[in-house]
Amino acid sequence: MRKLRHALLLALPLLGLSLAASAADSAAGRWKTIDDKTGKVKSIVEITPAANGTLSGKVVEILQSDRGPNPVCDKCDGERKNKPVKGMTILWSLKADDASHWSGGTILDPANGKTYKSKLELQPGGQKLDVSGCIMFICRAQTWVRE
Repeated sequence: MRKLRHALLLALPLLGLSLAASAADSAAGRWKTIDDKTGKVKSIVEITPAANGTLSGKVVEILQSDRGPNPVCDKCDGERKNKPVKGMTILWSLKADDASHWSGGTILDPANGKTYKSKLELQPGGQKLDVSGCIMFICRAQTWVRE
């Protein structure tokens, strides 16, 4: 019994390190969005896996906005029209291509109400996420930083 307890005490820190490493290898988590024009941190987006294996991202915090502390998506269409940006899903349906690439999704820019085809690339080390959105051949890219 004593040997088993000793073995468990030694194994617990290794399990913690393993879980931390697997989290760093995934796009799931909280990300600081960096404006591609100003370089300022604008918000925190939390990316989570859905039951069907895709990823989606929701704005959980607004850090900087030209439209006040509680901006709404006034240029959005449909169900998002005039809804608060905080709490809004802005990234959805991203499917894994491999361990560090996701594509086939959609991203919404709440500032202009436009949606773009999206893809993600997790950089080595898991602390930076390249996020791009494209309409036809016109693309925008940002690098988000893990919180």
